[in-house]
Amino acid sequence: MSKQPLSAGEVEQSLVRLNRALGSPWDIVAGKLHKQFVFRDFVQAFGFMTRAALVAEALNHHPEWCNVYRHVEVSLTTHEAGGLTELDFTLASRMESLVGG
Repeated sequence: MSKQPLSAGEVEQSLVRLNRALGSPWDIVAGKLHKQFVFRDFVQAFGFMTRAALVAEALNHHPEWCNVYRHVEVSLTTHEAGGLTELDFTLASRMESLVGG
């Protein structure tokens, strides 16, 4: 998977593709792919983070995230590329599959 930074047009196309079937979309915030997930309770939120951590480790691409009770806030960027790459959108998509979109 490429760690080359995406152009602004490629980021926009990738964001449209990612958000196509989602009720709660991802956004670009401060140059990062960003979303807040809201779960039923803390256990469900922490379970999501545990499953997402295994996916992130397999991809060797780790999120910036924060958990407060039933909320998980996620920001993705590829630091070594200095911006968004295909890897960020892949991880976002895989995270979505963990919550059923």
